[in-house]
Amino acid sequence: MNRARAARGAAPRHDDRRRSFPQVAPREAPDGRFAATWWGNAWVDALEDTALDPARLARGKAYARRGHVDAITVTPGRVVAYVHGSRPRPYRTEIRMRTLGDDGWEEFLDGATARPDHIAALLDKDVPHALEAVAGLLPAPGDLVPDCSCPDDGYPCKHAAALCYQAARLLDEDPFVLFLMRGRGEQELLAELTRRNAARSAAEADAAAPPMPTVPARAALDAAGAGLPPLPAPLPLPDRPGRPAVFPPDPAAPDPLALDLLATEAAARAHAFLATGIDPVAALTPWQDAVRLAAAHPGSGLTASTRALYRDLAHALDRTPTDLARAVAAWRQGGAEGLAALEEAWDPPAGPFDRARPALLAAGLPAFRPWRNRLSGRSLQLRLGRDGLWYGYESDADREDWWPRGDPGPDPVDTLDGLLGR
Repeated sequence: MNRARAARGAAPRHDDRRRSFPQVAPREAPDGRFAATWWGNAWVDALEDTALDPARLARGKAYARRGHVDAITVTPGRVVAYVHGSRPRPYRTEIRMRTLGDDGWEEFLDGATARPDHIAALLDKDVPHALEAVAGLLPAPGDLVPDCSCPDDGYPCKHAAALCYQAARLLDEDPFVLFLMRGRGEQELLAELTRRNAARSAAEADAAAPPMPTVPARAALDAAGAGLPPLPAPLPLPDRPGRPAVFPPDPAAPDPLALDLLATEAAARAHAFLATGIDPVAALTPWQDAVRLAAAHPGSGLTASTRALYRDLAHALDRTPTDLARAVAAWRQGGAEGLAALEEAWDPPAGPFDRARPALLAAGLPAFRPWRNRLSGRSLQLRLGRDGLWYGYESDADREDWWPRGDPGPDPVDTLDGLLGR
């Protein structure tokens, strides 16, 4: 079955009929009993009522409290763990119990879905007392059968008793562990409870409310349209986007500065779409949109909120804040075309690029070495964009750490003069 699913490219279904739990931290119940819930104590009672030696039970309880029980694995009808005793090597210990048959599960599911509060309690990891006697779900005396690799022939030995006591902790935390012991996993039970609850609710709704008379939609529209006035004219477009609401800080809510930024961006996009019929952001990639958002944020690189914005945007797109800061500089230099000039190296056709080097030399500028669409010096660089504009870049001398600088233009000499302040 798994091979067939893999051949079809489908992920194998998670099997929750085998669950492993790490060592359970000791915890005393408020009333002094080992377990904290009534079903956890019912599990303990089932063991203690059939134990032949109270002294072994006491030693097993002490083992459980001192953390002698390793990770516990639960499968239908079986609870297994290694328990440390007096010897260096731990003993393999298990508790076996009878699983429920189909009739027993039908009885339990019928009782669980008989009342909505039963389902709500189970989803909240609580077992209603009304289900205590249904289908023999909880173990009765004699239901738990201990077994251990130790030489002690006690019933149970102290290792099995320790495992049984520690298993009660698991039941305290999640009663679905008990259901798994009885034969069914959590996913299967939840799916069946949901199906039965929906069927019961639908049956109750059908019985409570007679079917409503229906009218064909076209007939209703034709009858209503005859006497309806024309729709009012749309409201005039405001001069500028509205201001967002105030978002007071709340520990349980997202960052108010991020909410303010997103709300402002949404208002600007909506205003542009109403005015032009074009969404200026729809064609951007997620990376381009993140760069645009960061570039539009005032005070970029200066405030803690901006640093947090850069960090979050860069992390969401698997980039570094430095990558984003460099891209923001390119966006402010020339928008999407400026970002493309930063990130894309391409081979321009003969013409403007070939004439640029002689023009720079004629203007008394040092020689620049060409590579694809770039002319590089020791600390200055020009990049020819696909839009025909030259974009200026600077770096520390003899380092390949180029950052966008200045305004782009159609003439390489003018662009470079702008970088040099001439």
